[in-house]
Amino acid sequence: MGAITRFFTKDQYKYLFLFSWLVLGLLQAGFTELMDDEAYYWVYSQHLDWGYFDHPPMVALLIKLGYGLFHNELGVRVLMVILNVLSLWLTCKLIPRKHNKLFYLIMGTMGAMQIGGMLAVPDVPLIFFATLYFYFYKAFLENQSWKNTLLLSLGMALMFYSKYHGILLVFFTVISNINLLRVFKFYVACILTAVLFFPHLYWQYAHDFPSLQYHLVERNASAYDITFTLDYVFGQILLFGPLVGWLLLYFAFRCPIQNTFERALKACLIGVMSFFLLSTFKGRVEANWTVMLFTPVVILAHQSFIRKGWSVKWLLYSVPVTLFVVLIARVYMVWDFMPNVEIRPEIHHNREWAAALEKKAGNQPVVFLNSYQLPSKYMFYAGHESYSINSRYARRSQYNYWHMEEKLWGKQVLVAYGSRNELPATDSVSTVKGTWYFHLENPYYSYSLIQLIPALKEVKAKPGETITVIAQLRNGYGQQVPLDTSRSALLGYGITSKTENLPEVKSALTLERAIQRRIVRMEVAVPEKPGTYQLKFCVFAGDLPPTHNSPAIKITVNE
Repeated sequence: MGAITRFFTKDQYKYLFLFSWLVLGLLQAGFTELMDDEAYYWVYSQHLDWGYFDHPPMVALLIKLGYGLFHNELGVRVLMVILNVLSLWLTCKLIPRKHNKLFYLIMGTMGAMQIGGMLAVPDVPLIFFATLYFYFYKAFLENQSWKNTLLLSLGMALMFYSKYHGILLVFFTVISNINLLRVFKFYVACILTAVLFFPHLYWQYAHDFPSLQYHLVERNASAYDITFTLDYVFGQILLFGPLVGWLLLYFAFRCPIQNTFERALKACLIGVMSFFLLSTFKGRVEANWTVMLFTPVVILAHQSFIRKGWSVKWLLYSVPVTLFVVLIARVYMVWDFMPNVEIRPEIHHNREWAAALEKKAGNQPVVFLNSYQLPSKYMFYAGHESYSINSRYARRSQYNYWHMEEKLWGKQVLVAYGSRNELPATDSVSTVKGTWYFHLENPYYSYSLIQLIPALKEVKAKPGETITVIAQLRNGYGQQVPLDTSRSALLGYGITSKTENLPEVKSALTLERAIQRRIVRMEVAVPEKPGTYQLKFCVFAGDLPPTHNSPAIKITVNE
């Protein structure tokens, strides 16, 4: 094995490996249609800001820069592919005792990194900037110079701008090295990070911290389900595998620690994995939330193989199988050779679907119901204006914050939906993605940016009781709101429990009157059945579903 090791440690083979990874990523990026979330983040890039409902702005900035070069899928993803390759290069540089063959074998077993590294999603910059953070942290440990202090703060800030999960890496780094709390320059680095991240924090403050509300409250499940935990555990094996992910994680956990830097890697690995495992008791945890552990897993598993003298035969056996599976997946992402088997159907036939809708709609704007993905896909592939109405029972999205709605006021608009029961259909069209129905709304008015902020967050009541709820009306449009003179928009409310959505109730209070008053008093009929409910205000406009117009009020109905 020594001769093979000497052969594979030559730099030219390492750069050939990285170049091949880059070429494959670019080809995949250019010939694969956008996934739903990628199209959504592309719309982010058309509205650059310091923050968004779901994520910080890094993904939007990277897409904006790449799309400025190529107005297609490759442009959306090109910088992601480059960052993915740079993540590998930096990770390799962080390995103290290099064994290139072993590094290639580890990367060859990581199917998700090979395929997912080209996607225009926040995970890719998170992986890169987490790797960069570890690189700067290692330099800071070796030399606490002002240069390394500045670089460390930059690494932390860029990681936070990629995805909020990055703060866990900093927290567990400190846990692994409490002496950092005695280092003046580490405090300086943290202060500089806060300064660099302040524009995003201010954006959150100005918008009532929507990301915190969504991730910490709205995503919580109503009850624990054991599948949350099982899906998370198996998801981690697939994420770092798919075949020998369990082996890489096992070796990473078993790696003997020889210095402070490696202690940080292991603390981050154990801490982040444990944090999200515990989070499964509050709700579903996506497997990709731990992708920032890519560098710790690779380095620790690599060093564990060398220091413990473990055999690499499992890696040797699994790499050909993994590469074959990855090849099939790469081909499928470009060519739908199994049309009757739906595996990620969102990456196929988007152009045909958008063209069919465009042919029916012409130049009329198309509004979709309860989907941030569909209008994003339609705008990217059809190139026409689109929007999403989030009804009372749907989750919010960035469409609840963009000022796109105002461009549609007073126009003739087609509302598109896939279920015939959503609205009275005036037309339909058959597409490769099924039949789509249209409802003609003329003139179009909806009011998603009107917010009713309740005075109380929780109310206790008796079954069937009528309570009075007071709320402050906020006009999020920053201008006088035009109203449909033929059909008055009315305020109302909807009540949900863990098991059912009760019918929405219209009030007699018009939106026009409520805007004039600014303080709204609404009579709410409490359900007859005891239990815990959520109340939200909504606006009824025209024939459209009532929109999502307030935070939730908890109603506890007691006997």
